[in-house]
Amino acid sequence: MRGVCLTVLAKAPLPGLAKTRLIPALGSEGAARLAERLLAHTLVQARAAGFERLRLLGSPDATHPAFQAQAGGAELGAQRGQDLGERMHNALLEGLSGHARALLIGTDAPRLDAARLHQAAEALREVDAVFVPALDGGYALVGLRTHAQPALFQGMVWSTPRVMAETRQRLQAAGLRHLELDPVGDVDEPDDLVHLPAGWLP
Repeated sequence: MRGVCLTVLAKAPLPGLAKTRLIPALGSEGAARLAERLLAHTLVQARAAGFERLRLLGSPDATHPAFQAQAGGAELGAQRGQDLGERMHNALLEGLSGHARALLIGTDAPRLDAARLHQAAEALREVDAVFVPALDGGYALVGLRTHAQPALFQGMVWSTPRVMAETRQRLQAAGLRHLELDPVGDVDEPDDLVHLPAGWLP
């Protein structure tokens, strides 16, 4: 799909770094293995969407072998910014450089498939911003067709049930029209493991 840049933000699947809130259920090695599987699944769906540009931005950098193995034609780079809001802001601005629409996702929502990515990109033909809310009150996807407003993400308290609600208020204050697609489950806490496809866990 021309005119669309999709950026994937991911942590290196290292024990003690990735999916740390799942360690009580899976152990640090198990949490890292799941992070790598989520990364691979996300990149399969991202490539299947067939957008004009696909980027994979790693943290703390892009040198982990899993990033090299899963990039599969995606542009590979490091995330820029001191916190999540700044990294999101920078990634969206970079995505909008030379593209009319930019989508940004993580790797935590296995139900966020190529069809949903296409739906989000199409929505940006009519609105300024699109979101796929997460069932925990955050969101699994954000897309913009106008330059990102710093106030949308700046100073946000992440990983709380108020993230999407606070974002709605910021969108209204910025005068941006937005659309929310059907919510999906993301996998952050042990109780979220129910959102994994069948057979993913031993």
